[in-house]
Order: sequence, then structure tokens, then C-alpha cells
Amino acid sequence: MNTSHAEGEPTTNTGRAFGSSGYRNYVLFSLTLLYTLNFLDRVLIGVVAQPIIEEFKLLDWQFGLLSGFGFALMYTIVGIPIARFAEYMNRVRIIAVSVITWSLMTALCGIAGNFAWLLVFRIGVGIGEAGLSPAANSIIADYFPPRSRARAIAIYTLGITVGGVLANVFGGPITELFSWREAFLALGVPGIVLGVVFLVTVVEPPRGYADPPTATHVRKTSLAETIRELSSKRTFWVNMIAAALVAFVGYGLSNFQVAFFQRAHGMSIADVALQIAVPLGLAASFGAFAAGYLTERMSARYPNVVAWLPGGMLIACVPMYWIGFTTDSVPLALSVMLVAAVLHYGYLGAQYTICQGVASPRSRATAVAIFLFVVNLLGYGCGPLFLGILSDILMTNNLVASQFSLELTPLLCKGTSEQLISVLGNAKAQACMTASAEGLRWAIVYTVSIFSVAGALYLYCCKTLQEDLVAKMS
Repeated sequence: MNTSHAEGEPTTNTGRAFGSSGYRNYVLFSLTLLYTLNFLDRVLIGVVAQPIIEEFKLLDWQFGLLSGFGFALMYTIVGIPIARFAEYMNRVRIIAVSVITWSLMTALCGIAGNFAWLLVFRIGVGIGEAGLSPAANSIIADYFPPRSRARAIAIYTLGITVGGVLANVFGGPITELFSWREAFLALGVPGIVLGVVFLVTVVEPPRGYADPPTATHVRKTSLAETIRELSSKRTFWVNMIAAALVAFVGYGLSNFQVAFFQRAHGMSIADVALQIAVPLGLAASFGAFAAGYLTERMSARYPNVVAWLPGGMLIACVPMYWIGFTTDSVPLALSVMLVAAVLHYGYLGAQYTICQGVASPRSRATAVAIFLFVVNLLGYGCGPLFLGILSDILMTNNLVASQFSLELTPLLCKGTSEQLISVLGNAKAQACMTASAEGLRWAIVYTVSIFSVAGALYLYCCKTLQEDLVAKMS
């Protein structure tokens, strides 16, 4: 039964975990399941990218707008107001309504008759998904004491990678057997049921309950006061910029990865989903969990491990990705990209641990919302769009350099291979497909280099982390 603690609220700042161990783990599992569904519905559009591009004859920048900016704009705009509600209102109810909303919008994507309607429904998905993470992070901080939060948040963030895996496991085969429309319908409906179950089984915890008695206790704060509190926390802002850069690259990569292997290696959507995307998603999940586990184990001896570990991992993943996207061998590409995925996704738990670690209990949901506002607007909103624009530019350059430079344009080169051959003939169709594949290949290679900058920023966080933390991880 869902219980609010608005009246008769138990003592806060106890330094103890809230609830029994079994129930606490159930709540964490439930939040992780919802976050998995969150990313399943979010990532699905990248799995079915090529069929959508071909059906609506979209340029890559248009798909980047659809998959990235169209979603992220409203996600970021409504995220902070919803987080403000989460500072005062029942967070469990906010999460349940959010889950039901985004699941309904995901299902409606399957009936979109054109690009405009698909964009509208994607905006609806973004509005719904904005309500989960700020409230969920705040609840986790009240269920788990500081020393246990790195692992708890790392488990929660497994939803990012597991959701991506499941989007490929189900989305790829469903699309190949039926169409991309059925994939949206099949994967959107279950969330409505899960939202209701969460509402009636999860208890709202007292705010600040798991923080130690020595932690700073802050009264209810306004948005302006929260920003003033964070303004002196350099670690918060550096972490936010670093995470935004990782998201900028990561979301661009995830939205075009399946399309790349279809274009460059001639694989079917189901084969890419199951043979490439699923193993990479599992490797990413391992990387996120392993980094969280190592952070918890090492934090007593190395207090700054939460910052320098993901920083080093991000820098190390860059050459692995370079090899993976430039080789003509699919087995080699998969091998090195498995290593790259483990290294890349080690930052997931760290970004939230640092974000909420430097914010006081009453400001955490808003701090996470501000963090996500920037990360998602710059990362999710601009990353796919940037990569799509760069892909179109490089494709155009390849067409200009071809023997058909006066006849072919990126727009003329849109459609299935069968349609291109039928309309343009074999030689011109091949020129189109090669230009499209190579344009996307090098757009990805250039973009993943940004990971090294993000890694350097995480290393820089070590300078101010201990000074800015509200409650020490050790």
C-alpha cells in the first residue's frame, strides 16, 4: 500500500537505511525496472531508424531531430517543474503518472501516419519520461545511506543499458517480422500496467531519512535558492558538463548505430539488433555495474574514485571505438566495441552519485532535474542532430567526389536499396549507398573523440569533490 509521510514524518537524518532489506531491494528493483522501460521506449526509435528513414525518406539530420531534439526539448522543459513538485509532493505518484504517460505515447508512435505526427508523439514520450529520474534519485537517497548509494544508483542506472538491450531483443525481430509500427505498439503497452503496480506497492520514504545526523539539513528551498546552493559547488557543474558531453556522443551513437551496420555491412535489422546491439548492451550493463561496485569497494581508501575511475575509462574507450567503426571486419568490430562499451558506460552511476552527493536533501530532486536539463538538452537533444548533420555533410562530400556528382544529392539517395536500384540503376544506387555508409561511418568516428574531453573533465572533478560533498561516501 502506498503511504505518504506528509504528517507524522519519522525522524530524518538517521544515517540508517529506510525499511527492511527485502522491501528496500524491491523498491530499488521496481525503480530499475521502470528506468529499463524508460530507456527501452526511448532507444527503440534508434533500433528502427533505417526503416523509418526509408519509409518517410528522411535525411539523417531530420532523423536526428526526431530521435534526439524532438524528444529532449520537452523532456528538459518540463523536467524542472516536475522535479519541483517532487520536492514537496508524493514522489511515488509522480513516477506512476509519468510511466503511464510515456508508455501511452510510445504506443501511439506506432500509428503515426507521417513525420509530423511521429514527432508529436515523440515529444509526448519526452514529457512523460521527464518525471522519473529526479523523483527516483531522491527516493533512492532516502532509502539508502551514503555509503550504499553508489551501488544502489549503479543498479538503478542499469536500466539505461538493459533497456537498450531489450529494445534490440524485441524491437529488431518484431520490426523484421512485421514492421516498426508493431514494435512501438508491442513495447509501449506494458508500461501502463507497471505504472499502476508501482503506485499501489511502493511507500513514500521520509525525506533525508538515510542521511547521517552530521549531514547538512536544509529546509524546503525555492529553485533560486537551489541554484544559489549549487553555484558554489564547482564539482556539480564540471560533472554536468562532462556528463553532457558523454550523452552528446552516446545518444548520437545509439540512435545511428544500428543504421550504420545496416548501411556499412549490409546486415539486416534483426541481425544487427541481436548480434551487435544486444552484446554491446550487455557489455555496457557490466561496465556500469562494475564501476559502481569498484567505486563502493574503493571509496574508503580512494575517496575520489567516483570521479577518476570513469574519467580514465572514458579516455580509454576512444581508440576502441575508432577501430570498431573503421574496420571492415564485423567480428573485429564487435570485439573491440565490447571493450569500448564496458569503458564508456562506467560513468553512469558516477554522474548521479556526484550530482546528488553535493546537494542537500531538500534540493536533490531539483539538482538532478537541473543536471538532466543540461545533459539531455545538450546531449540527447543536440547529439543525434549533430551527428545526423555531420553525416549528411560527409555524404554530400562523397557524392560530389563520385562520378555522378552532377546528378546525385542526399535527398535523391533516400529509400530502400530496391527502390534506389529501380529508380537510379545499379551504378548510381551503389554510389548512393556507399556515400551514405561512409558519411555515417566518419561522422561517428569524429564524434566519439569527444569522449576524451569528457574523461579529462571527470579527472578534474577530483580537485573539488571532497570539499563539495554534503555527506562523505566513506
